[in-house]
Amino acid sequence: MTTKTNTLALGAALTCALGAMAATPVHAQGMEKCFGVSLAGENDCAAGPGTTCAGTSKVDYQGNAWTLVPAGTCADIALPAADDGTARQGSLSELDRDIPA
Repeated sequence: MTTKTNTLALGAALTCALGAMAATPVHAQGMEKCFGVSLAGENDCAAGPGTTCAGTSKVDYQGNAWTLVPAGTCADIALPAADDGTARQGSLSELDRDIPA
């Protein structure tokens, strides 16, 4: 192979790799982020300030931590009521409840 062929092959391989990283993972297709439904340490990612990513939520049902759930099921997930008796429900957007101090 010539240097030009090697460079083209490397460029094509890099393009494929970057394209694969940008694509939605197969397991995430048909799924949506649902905030406030994961148990402590079991969130998928983005658990708000003071946390980094997956598995970093500090409390059960932390409002700013999300988990991937089948699309259309977020609001229907059965959650226990808060200690004060307030009903909990999953949300497609970040919640202000159950945020650790």
